Amino acid sequence: MTKAYAEVIGDPIAQSKSPIIHGFWLDALRIDAEYRRAHVTADALPAYFESRSADPDWRGCNVTMPHKLAALDHVTDPGDVRGTIGAINTVFRGKDGAMIGTNTDAAGFWAPIDDLDIAGQPVTVIGAGGAARAVLFALSRMGVGPVTILNRNPLKGAALLALFKLKGQALPLAPAAPPSRLLVNTSVLGMAGQPPLDLDLGALDDDSLVYDIVYSPLETGLLKAARKRNLETVDGLEMLIAQAAVAFEILFHVEPPQDRDEDLRALLTA
Repeated sequence: MTKAYAEVIGDPIAQSKSPIIHGFWLDALRIDAEYRRAHVTADALPAYFESRSADPDWRGCNVTMPHKLAALDHVTDPGDVRGTIGAINTVFRGKDGAMIGTNTDAAGFWAPIDDLDIAGQPVTVIGAGGAARAVLFALSRMGVGPVTILNRNPLKGAALLALFKLKGQALPLAPAAPPSRLLVNTSVLGMAGQPPLDLDLGALDDDSLVYDIVYSPLETGLLKAARKRNLETVDGLEMLIAQAAVAFEILFHVEPPQDRDEDLRALLTA
């Protein structure tokens, strides 16, 4: 008997931590299934989905760069992910056998801060790319405001405010953050191999929270600056695990164990 499996696809793919995360949960729950990496180039994407649609053991896949937008052309989109977040990161087989695309980034972003009382509070988002769209999608449903987007191209930020019907302003990336209850870095700044994010956090109140979705390195310059001020922080690994947890339940129809996060973090940072 063949074994059920899911996988993560991308180009390149060796860097993905998804097999570690999902494999850890499968082992913990003693589920007889596999989670694999699949190197899929842009040219091979149509053939990939055609072959998987005919494979009864395939539960679905996570989608990483550069396929998050292109994959939408090969799946159904009942939740209008294309018109909101604009990209998918998870594909699963529906009850009728149709391939369905969704995005777990918004839910993954919000999970670590779901107890944060942020309605009507000022928020700053750094960046205006795909990750920012997922974050703003989540924020738009939490009644936050006003929202300041800091981005090299303020016009992109303004377009996102309009798309998600958020009140606020879009400004060029500045050396200092405006007053914010929540500050989120969705850009690549501070990531290994990228320019640093040098941001003065002096305008943030003592109860502000700083959230950096970058997880390589885990301790970014932004988080170091926040901790020097004794501000509450959330690192990128928390969002990575949280969005994977949503995808895991979609793919394997069971919640991952919630009492093993410290063990998983230790494995991911070893």
